[in-house]
Amino acid sequence: MHSGTGPAEGGQPKDGQPDDNRTIDPITDDDVVIRRARTSDVPRIKELIDQYAGRILLEKNLVTLYESVQEFWVADLGGRVVGCGALHVLWADLGEVRTVATDTSCAGRGIGHQLVGRLMKVARELQLSRVFVLTFETSFFGRHGFVEIQGTPVTREVYEEMCRSYDTGVAEFLDLSYVKPNTLGNTRMLANLDQE
Repeated sequence: MHSGTGPAEGGQPKDGQPDDNRTIDPITDDDVVIRRARTSDVPRIKELIDQYAGRILLEKNLVTLYESVQEFWVADLGGRVVGCGALHVLWADLGEVRTVATDTSCAGRGIGHQLVGRLMKVARELQLSRVFVLTFETSFFGRHGFVEIQGTPVTREVYEEMCRSYDTGVAEFLDLSYVKPNTLGNTRMLANLDQE
């Protein structure tokens, strides 16, 4: 998740005169709709991911995004998708927040926080008790209850069963050596969820 500040956008003060000290107009919860992704959103999701590919996020192929579209939620601002994020179930009690990205023109406006908030709500609805994230953005995810972890917080039996998965994200969670080049510099974080 990239949490940098986007370019300033001009606003109009109440008197209607242009403001020379332009600031970013805040986006309210009423402006953004967080909804499940549709297949028609996939090309835009790829565009959002591509803004950060190779630096913050791993590149994703269109086919991979179509295969996992049911895991994605998007932030819709006036009919335009300006953010995305996914929740992937890893085990009976464990999920992973993946691929959180916001349009760089909307960075710093809370859209990423709204998306992660929705993903955490979905995790609770699925009765997951823990959610994992692999990220460079530790302070961002820390505001959602994630803390840095060492090792792999599952039993040996679960670890062995999870090793059978072909999913790269599962391999990253397990900290397997063949995914190390993809994870260098990232921090492994975990949130324990209170069931509501």
